[in-house]
Amino acid sequence: MNLPLSAGDGFLRTDQLVKRFDGVAAVDDVSLSIHKGEIFALLGSSGCGKSTLLRMLAGFEKPTEGSVILDGVDIASFPPYERPINMMFQSYALFPHLTVWDNIAFGLKREGMPKGEIEARVQEMLKLVQLETFAKRKPHQLSGGQQQRVALARSLAKRPQLLLLDEPLGALDKKLRERTQFELVNILESVGVTCVMVTHDQEEAMAMASRIAVMSHGRVLQVGTPKEIYEHPNCRFVADFIGNVNMFEGELTLDQADRCEVTTEQGVVNVGHGISGTLGMSVAIAVRPEKIHIDKTRPDVSVNLFTGKVREIAYFGSYNTFIVEMPGGRRVKITETNTTRHESSVITWEDPVFFWWDDSAPVVLTQ
Repeated sequence: MNLPLSAGDGFLRTDQLVKRFDGVAAVDDVSLSIHKGEIFALLGSSGCGKSTLLRMLAGFEKPTEGSVILDGVDIASFPPYERPINMMFQSYALFPHLTVWDNIAFGLKREGMPKGEIEARVQEMLKLVQLETFAKRKPHQLSGGQQQRVALARSLAKRPQLLLLDEPLGALDKKLRERTQFELVNILESVGVTCVMVTHDQEEAMAMASRIAVMSHGRVLQVGTPKEIYEHPNCRFVADFIGNVNMFEGELTLDQADRCEVTTEQGVVNVGHGISGTLGMSVAIAVRPEKIHIDKTRPDVSVNLFTGKVREIAYFGSYNTFIVEMPGGRRVKITETNTTRHESSVITWEDPVFFWWDDSAPVVLTQ
């Protein structure tokens, strides 16, 4: 699935990278190509190998096989201190006894940078993260979001070619995390540094990254933009892991150039394109909840129309979620946007309803 890359591909490349612990592959044959200036996310659940992959980029883990190529140089055998790379940890790892100014200056002093240059660089970083008035404070006198920005400023002060972020916003509460996502992206884009971030939070990856690699059991299953990953997942795992999805298992019973049909236990699903498959093959139909329409009145549609009874309703402010039980017991999640302040749905618990989707909504998954 991860093919070897040619020498000219990508500012940062991993080529058939493998890391085994006691004979078990934590990272299994991963080849990636990351562009200069890109914010690239490694996304997956705990234990999928994303943090091990990040640690190999940083030099904290030595690959069992494969190469790590940064700007044309294979750095797989380089120790961390010889790599033009900085890593920002989830805990931020700030020195509690040092001020904000001294935390940012720490790495510059160790490199022996002249005093005047250190002062200019630290001031530049403080301005970048908007903490100029906090320079004399200690980390415990800062909020979580401010500590995160100090850690970022310290990581960027040495002007690394590559910045690695390990769950960068994991220590923040939900509201602050959402606000900080945009601040962090703006800072990284203004500096132009190439960035690889690890996260298990799909919303964080979707909001921050220009491209995402979805990982499972040490392997990369799909790489793409947030829109590509969400709208065109290439397998059941990716479809289910990214966002909410309704999955219907069935078999391909019609396959033409401009349409196909999949027969499921719940009925026939029409899809507005062919898949060049084999009739009778097992496939899954994935439909996102927001792409499903719901009404108590039968609509004027002839395909992808189903019935059920409303079992659950949840109000989330900007949208409602309905759980509809189909004949036979299958439950389907449907979301409906609340477009006006005083709008209240006429659909309530135990109502019989019709629900349907356009033939462009479903994704056919063969693996």
